[in-house]
Amino acid sequence: MRAGFSFRVTARDGAARRASLVTPHGVVETPAFQPVATYGAVRGFTPGELSELGAQILLANTYHLHERPGEAIVEKAGGLHGFTGWRGPWLTDSGGYQITSLADRARLSEDGVAFSSPLDGSRRLLSPERAVAIQESLGADVAMALDECRPPKRGGGSAPVEDAARAAMERTLRWARRCRTAHRRPDQALFGIVQGGTSPTLRRQSARATAELEFDGYAHGGLGLGEDDALREDMVAAAHEELPPGAPRYLMGLGHPADIVNAVAQGVDLFDCVVPTRNGRHGVLFTAAGLLVVRNARFKSDLAPPDPGCDCPTCRQHSRAYLRHLLHVNEALGARLASAHNLRFYFRLLAEVRDAIRAGRFEALRARVLEASGRRAD
Repeated sequence: MRAGFSFRVTARDGAARRASLVTPHGVVETPAFQPVATYGAVRGFTPGELSELGAQILLANTYHLHERPGEAIVEKAGGLHGFTGWRGPWLTDSGGYQITSLADRARLSEDGVAFSSPLDGSRRLLSPERAVAIQESLGADVAMALDECRPPKRGGGSAPVEDAARAAMERTLRWARRCRTAHRRPDQALFGIVQGGTSPTLRRQSARATAELEFDGYAHGGLGLGEDDALREDMVAAAHEELPPGAPRYLMGLGHPADIVNAVAQGVDLFDCVVPTRNGRHGVLFTAAGLLVVRNARFKSDLAPPDPGCDCPTCRQHSRAYLRHLLHVNEALGARLASAHNLRFYFRLLAEVRDAIRAGRFEALRARVLEASGRRAD
């Protein structure tokens, strides 16, 4: 890895592993969950509040920050760390997924992704080199290579799904080489992304070729988009057969507790998702006993804390009845309190996962999480 970075596995329990990812702005103990700070902020929370809840690293959206306020302004303020006030590690995505999801506004070619800005309609091109340059200006500790992310069940026009997945995977590899060549910032790690749809053969091929480029870490792309659990696990396993065991592994966009512990069991180290905050805004809370839909009428006079075993500020100070009331009158505080609880739940869960791996009891913890989620361990 680059100067100022290191990744050291400190404990194993089966394929699950605990490790320390050292960055120029702090150490991330893995497995770790990254809250999504799309525009440089996790909605409604200050950097200090996030730190108190247990956040170690945040994820920002390259495309949206490029649109507003623009990477030049962020760079002038001292990068994401100076601009936002979050002094811990940052990871930025490449922006490719957000742009290609614009569908009718985006056109892919060997040059990159050409798209019309939803703000003013101007035509722009995000090339592999440009994606790297934007992330270097943003100053993230970890940047991502530009990839073509194609949902598992979507082909390209009349092309069969696997043919489209192969074409996207091969283009992702060509772009990865260009990103690797373009990347110059010595204090920023660059992760490559494995693609290949739902073909184990393509996933292995992609992982092998991406590993040959010697990135600082590796991500699974194009998963967590509606495929079933067993299929996703097969794709992760196929890639892990080819990825270097001493590098960090990141499963992009994966977010429910059961999905996370199952991926940890396969040796994944990093996760991100909007699930905890999005669910919180809708009054859906994660608890050790399963989901709690606090908006339901049965909680109207329930004065118990949302989750009696939780140490978050919401559960220490407020009742289910109060939280339900705030959500029903559309008081912004309700969504914030619910989101704070969910974030704390995720950070506590990953801390428990790390402790369980070190103690050799990860499988018992995984079984408990799956049971609370209504799933069964294999």
